[in-house]
Amino acid sequence: MEAGKDREHLLALKVMRLTKPSFFSDPRLPVDPHDLTGSLQHTMSGKIWAVESCDQFPISDLLTLPQSFGNIFLGETFTSCISIHNESDQLAKDVAIKADLQTSSQRVSLSANTPEVIQELAPDASIDDVISHEVKELGTHILVCAVSYTTLLGEKLYFRKFFKFQVLKPIDVKTKFYNYEDEMVYLEVQIQNITSSLICMEKVVLEPSALYSVKNLNTVNTSQKTTFGDIAYLGPLDTRQFLYCLHPVPGSTDWTALHGVTVIGKLDIIWKSNMGEKGRLQTSPLQRMAPGHGDIRFELISSPDVAELEKTLHLTCKLTNCVERTMELGLSLQNYHQIGLLWCGIANKQLGRLEANSSMELNLKILYTKPGLQSISGIRVTDTFLKRTYEYDDIGQVLVMQSVC
Repeated sequence: MEAGKDREHLLALKVMRLTKPSFFSDPRLPVDPHDLTGSLQHTMSGKIWAVESCDQFPISDLLTLPQSFGNIFLGETFTSCISIHNESDQLAKDVAIKADLQTSSQRVSLSANTPEVIQELAPDASIDDVISHEVKELGTHILVCAVSYTTLLGEKLYFRKFFKFQVLKPIDVKTKFYNYEDEMVYLEVQIQNITSSLICMEKVVLEPSALYSVKNLNTVNTSQKTTFGDIAYLGPLDTRQFLYCLHPVPGSTDWTALHGVTVIGKLDIIWKSNMGEKGRLQTSPLQRMAPGHGDIRFELISSPDVAELEKTLHLTCKLTNCVERTMELGLSLQNYHQIGLLWCGIANKQLGRLEANSSMELNLKILYTKPGLQSISGIRVTDTFLKRTYEYDDIGQVLVMQSVC
């Protein structure tokens, strides 16, 4: 970018973006190797290009500087060189440069708190300053460069130049939560490259909140090798999926926090462009709405997957008080003769008091008189104070067989 020269000023301002070069593309015209041009090209390819058919390689090993301002993506570092040149035959004194970056929400100073002051700038001399800023907002950005100086006659002059550019979105991030038992949560992350060139995914890390610990499910066994293999490139419009498992931190489970809108954590994503330019994106805190369990949460902790016909099965269940008061609970077990489900033991009994946000385990016995895939049903828990009954059916399934080997 170059600011137009203003004739009433002694100084001229130029702003140049500093970016990595790109490979020079040299499109070639295919020729028949039997004609004169083809034989000459074949001869030169062995001496200069060291390949037999250089017409098949349109990208050379030469680098070329960018010819335009190019695209700037969110998470990249914007770096530019500000140059002040004295195009007059007079000496300029007290030259000061200040650069600010204006976004839709804030104005960021890219220079020191006070402008850098150079005592004198001789004719045909220049002042160069390099500024950098990590871009963290999308949309229109305006680089504001201000220059002030004093002439030999003591006149103080000042001018500003504005350079506008757009910050684009490089990747699209989508998340999906899967709730599991014991407040365990699975997080699926889909990352899509929405640029027009390849990017190299260098790091994708989930930083959990204080309520959770995270397990990365994107590596092979305990090694650091990813499930995607050695190729970390993501082509244009390609999508890659990542999976994480989050567990509540043992001993510090806050039931009130876990049962509301829970902050899971945030993603830290680092990538590199095809020329090695680094980009980084941190998402805002990821939130999920925890599933509602009502006043009492009932969980089936353990049960056999396969059972023998008319043989007693042992089940372990857990009751959790999800309210802020002590509850008096009673248990009732109902048989289902149509599927051959029979509960063993006392069908109705008092469970006693259950304190707020605490749990108790139940050991139950059951048998089936009919084979097939049968459900575990018929559990009733009663809050004796409110006279409210909670029904739990189809909490699990068991394959009942004539005999189990």
